[in-house]
Amino acid sequence: MGSSVRELAGATPATRDRYVDLLRVASLGAVVLGHWLMAAVTPDGVGNLLALVPALQPLTWLLQVMPVFFFVGGFSHALSCRSLLRKRPEPASGAAADSVYSAFLRARLQRLLRPTTVFVLVWGAAALLVQLLGGGGGLTGVTLRMATQPLWFIGIYLAMVAFTPPLLKLHERYGWGAFAGLAGAAVAVDVLRFAAGVPYVEFLNFAFVWLAVHQLGFLRADGRIRRPALLAGAGLVTAGALVAFGPYPLSMVGMPGEKVSNMAPPTLALLAHGLWLVGAVELLRAPAARLLERPRVWRTVVAANGVAMTAFLWHLTAMFGVYGAMLALDVELPAPASAAWWAQVPLRIAFAAALTAGLVAAFRAFERPASAPPGAAGAAGAAGAAGATGAGPLAALGATLCLLGVLGLSMVGFGGLLDGRTALLIAIPVSAPAAVAMTLGGWLLVERAGRGTGVRAGRPAR
Repeated sequence: MGSSVRELAGATPATRDRYVDLLRVASLGAVVLGHWLMAAVTPDGVGNLLALVPALQPLTWLLQVMPVFFFVGGFSHALSCRSLLRKRPEPASGAAADSVYSAFLRARLQRLLRPTTVFVLVWGAAALLVQLLGGGGGLTGVTLRMATQPLWFIGIYLAMVAFTPPLLKLHERYGWGAFAGLAGAAVAVDVLRFAAGVPYVEFLNFAFVWLAVHQLGFLRADGRIRRPALLAGAGLVTAGALVAFGPYPLSMVGMPGEKVSNMAPPTLALLAHGLWLVGAVELLRAPAARLLERPRVWRTVVAANGVAMTAFLWHLTAMFGVYGAMLALDVELPAPASAAWWAQVPLRIAFAAALTAGLVAAFRAFERPASAPPGAAGAAGAAGAAGATGAGPLAALGATLCLLGVLGLSMVGFGGLLDGRTALLIAIPVSAPAAVAMTLGGWLLVERAGRGTGVRAGRPAR
């Protein structure tokens, strides 16, 4: 792998925005580290360190960096979609546009869903075996429920991919106005939720808040975030005011037992937090760019980008594996937040990182995009526009099924796999088998829609 990383790093074009790659890796890394740190595991269950020590909750204003990842996603999606649009057949017929849409979905979803599908299948088989043998209690049961939680992020990202083409058109026509429209919709949702008490309306902000952050990536791609200090300041002041005077909690991650969470579903306070983070990382752009000119630093970022999704998917598995081993070896688990607990933190994180590295070594091959068969691209190109009619709707249907499947699985987990346990996805009960079926079925539809588009599934443009 070392030689291939060296070759990739050496072949980096001068026009590539290396800072975006760093932000992608750093944001996922911060989330992983935050999860490892926040988990307060005891022989009786799993708690949240931030709930046990509320004084630490202000740290979430620095460590809740998912908005940065979605912002980077918007930047990357804009470049990728525009690259495909430049290659489409002329004149721009409906069939050609259909082909571009399905090709964009397939190229983006392949790198996302291949490692995700492997994760789902491996965990599904393990959960089935454990429950057939009569297990599933204690820490094992908690692990079966919680190991799939990172999939919520995959679901949201799928939605961003699916909405990129139409929202990119709105961006190109209205610029900041398109972002303002999404932000205004998020404001309206929270007003209806908190002032009018309209039920279920809050779930719309899963779309409006995260798509607004994603839209900032489009603006970044066009060089239209010219005053990052103003953006950061406005976001920070707004978030602070909303928390101080509104119904929003201090923590920017969900807390057990809270009536209102800024994360699930997202709130206006989280959108303001996203603005502050985007402005802050843009202020660091110039010094970071200079650092990334160093060959060793850039090779590290390239290597990390190649396995980032696999590491993210498996990091909770590794964490629970470490705690399980400690319990099996009768190692004492100190009371969370005690002095002994804090002293043990570096060791637990080191073991979790080592186990994550082992899981990455086992599964990283599935994160690499599949190459098209020899001659396939030429044959597909000849029939591209003619065979693409209807491919766009088929790809959209597949993406929707994948979205529902992975979101459902993130909520229900694999606990109770054999007894029909369900969780509510908005207002629809979803079981683990149904969620797995939707994910796999959606992926097959996206694959079918991608045939004949003439697009080789390689490393996406960024």
